Amino acid sequence: MSNYYHILGVPVDAGHEEIRYAYRRQVKAVHPDVHNGDPGSVERMKAVVLAWEILSDPLRREEYDRIHGIRPDAPDEFDYAEFLRSNRDDHESQSKLVFYDLLHDNPEEALQIYDTLVATNDFELSAYLGREDFMDCAFLLAEEYESRDEYRRAFLLLSAIVRFERQKPYFRHFMQDVYERLRSIVCFKMVETEPHETVLTYLNQMINWDLPKREVAFCYKKAAEIYLEEGERRKAFRYLQRGLKLDNRLAGVKKLQQELGYFETA
Repeated sequence: MSNYYHILGVPVDAGHEEIRYAYRRQVKAVHPDVHNGDPGSVERMKAVVLAWEILSDPLRREEYDRIHGIRPDAPDEFDYAEFLRSNRDDHESQSKLVFYDLLHDNPEEALQIYDTLVATNDFELSAYLGREDFMDCAFLLAEEYESRDEYRRAFLLLSAIVRFERQKPYFRHFMQDVYERLRSIVCFKMVETEPHETVLTYLNQMINWDLPKREVAFCYKKAAEIYLEEGERRKAFRYLQRGLKLDNRLAGVKKLQQELGYFETA
């Protein structure tokens, strides 16, 4: 029987976020697309997915641990978290503590520390974490801010991931999650909480990114809806036209087309 903890490279007392982070890292490392479809990578990928399915489910993990006699190891004498906490004036230590807390299901402390850091002039988390750690940390932070309805902060973190990914692929197999989260935040949640001007600014940023055509088309459609609400029919028409040009099966545009008198197909 495979040791799922070894497959993901986590200790037996790992928290859910640590397991999820390890899973994402392993997928990036063993995915068949990275290895040109090598049969060995296909089998490794299956093992990683199975390990994630077992360890991410509390009941299945408990049963797995019970059957295999797995118990959390005794804590090490060296407490890494306390070491990081003791270096309060060191931005690198505090940045690593933010990531550590997020991985070990301690988001409240992570956000408190991060908020303190960003209040410091010119602080950039990416300057104190390695590129890959920064991108994973940014994703986890964005999730936490989104869950607290702090959509602007979530957007800024996710947009940083997009910029880094465009420079050099890393999140490749998880970028769809990033795109969908950005779409949800800007096109649905921020529309209900932010001024139209702010939402349009973010939508136009996303339109100018190198996103999949389907995502850009949806942003065009949402912008068209907002411009129509603002009484700017020409802009609404132009944005709808661009969206349909990218995706002529764009969903939810029938009413918008009728209101704008737009019945052409892309």
